[in-house]
Amino acid sequence: MKGILLANLGTPDAPERKPVARFLREFLSDPRVVDLPRFLWLPLLNLVIIPIRSGKSAAAYREIWWPEGSPLLILTQRLSDRLAGMLDGRVRVEIGMRYGEPSIFGGLERLRDAGVDDLAIVPMYPQFSDTTTSSIYDAVDDALGDMDWSPVQHRVLDYHVHPAWVSTLADSIRGFRAEKGGADRLLFSLHGIPQRYVEKKGDPYRDQCRASVAAIAKELDLPDGEWLLTFQSRVGKEPWLQPYTDKTLEALPDEGVRRVQVVCPGFAVDCLETLEEIAMENRELFEEAGGEHLDYIPALNDSPEHARALLGVLEDWLP
Repeated sequence: MKGILLANLGTPDAPERKPVARFLREFLSDPRVVDLPRFLWLPLLNLVIIPIRSGKSAAAYREIWWPEGSPLLILTQRLSDRLAGMLDGRVRVEIGMRYGEPSIFGGLERLRDAGVDDLAIVPMYPQFSDTTTSSIYDAVDDALGDMDWSPVQHRVLDYHVHPAWVSTLADSIRGFRAEKGGADRLLFSLHGIPQRYVEKKGDPYRDQCRASVAAIAKELDLPDGEWLLTFQSRVGKEPWLQPYTDKTLEALPDEGVRRVQVVCPGFAVDCLETLEEIAMENRELFEEAGGEHLDYIPALNDSPEHARALLGVLEDWLP
């Protein structure tokens, strides 16, 4: 039997200080995410960063938390359910989070117990990075080893220029603009990583982000001057991939840009970084700098179109 594991980043169990601290500790302890020497980083993380950031992060999560729980978790589960429905029982679909629950181990365990012997693993990151995709596969390898389970594996590494995904995202932007109107500038905002990860360690993430955005802009027939690629969510003092989304939004009003639309092609489903950082925090930055309005274009989320795009990515593997 074939089975799919949809693997996403993860989320705290609740928008409160202790669950958020637990989530941040697991996330930021991953050497794929922060590669500093452990003897330096872990004391700093546990004694300084977690105590400072957990309260602020919990407040941000409360801003976007749904009555039924974390948007990232709920949307990932709904997308999984939609995929399973489209596959009409021919393929078992489960989810697993790299950090927090439901875990990657738990998702794989459910697939094994269902009789799966041919496994497709789909990290929900269109663009590959060692900080995300490789970390997913670290957890998959650890779990399979602990379970002593060796299914046939189909590993998706990225789908950053896959035609099914590119056309689906372009259609989503086109549909949003048909309903809301256009804007002076369209920003493609992707999650940043430290610049040295690309320049010194060879991470292909920046190149794949550029390729993704160029493909989507071409599909939309956007002239060069009407769109920008920017990077968000930087932390710490070292340089991250640039240009930065927040600094760009603060500068655009001085260039005569009054209305901006922002889409985040690196996020498969909406989460803290889109719903709070972009749609709330960065909207406020833009408007305080003199802009009139910022519209956030939602992620593909649990839409039928998103599910069909992922089936397109898996077309050669599906029965």
